[in-house]
Amino acid sequence: MAEMSGANGLVDEKHIQNSPNWLPFIQKVIAEGFGTYFLIFAGCAAVVVNADKEEVITQPGIAIVWGLVVMAMVYSVGHISGAHFNPAVTIAFATCKRFPLRQVPAYIAAQVIGATLASGTLRLLFMGKHDHFAGTLPTGSDLQSFVMEFIITFYLMFVISGVATDNRAIGELAGLAIGATILLNVMFAGPISGASMNPVRSLGPAIVSNRYEGIWIYIVGPTLGAIAGAWAYNIIRFTDKPLREITKTASFLKI
Repeated sequence: MAEMSGANGLVDEKHIQNSPNWLPFIQKVIAEGFGTYFLIFAGCAAVVVNADKEEVITQPGIAIVWGLVVMAMVYSVGHISGAHFNPAVTIAFATCKRFPLRQVPAYIAAQVIGATLASGTLRLLFMGKHDHFAGTLPTGSDLQSFVMEFIITFYLMFVISGVATDNRAIGELAGLAIGATILLNVMFAGPISGASMNPVRSLGPAIVSNRYEGIWIYIVGPTLGAIAGAWAYNIIRFTDKPLREITKTASFLKI
């Protein structure tokens, strides 16, 4: 969900030199599409199977599935595309100038397509008498779900910014920390708003099932929450330079 280096830190310079300028970007977009597909398929499949099999997976099980699939996809393609899988994350990074603004439309398109195809696959597998809606709907008021989506996405983006974009953090644990945050959020917010945290997680099933009740909550809430979370972490990040200067001064003065 943020630009991360490869597992071994090695780069094939000859491959890069011989590749067209557009090829790395196309690879990133394709990786985003695949990653979003697998993310939405696994997470929404847990929801559908739970409904189809009389809640055999349970709410904690659904939360674990979401957390694990996010972790797996971050480690799988994070070094290629940054593993956003979420338009809110992409937009938040762009507002902080940590992602090129001109690449935002292509990333969002790949994410929407991946989520829609995953939702369509589930629709084909569980149609007819097993037709279950895998999207998100408020269980209470729209305002309650909106605030919940804002807060949990703020929390998620704050964690992403900390573990995946700050060189002071342990980058190898980024996938684990992000997956654990998703798991935690789904555990307590799932019964309230569905714990979307991701516009395409809600939009994909909505498009396939043609159900758009409260869809604005899951587009506006996570987007605003992610932007706020990214900027909130930047307030902390900005203290890094002064702290280094204070440390150097203290060392020079032998304090």
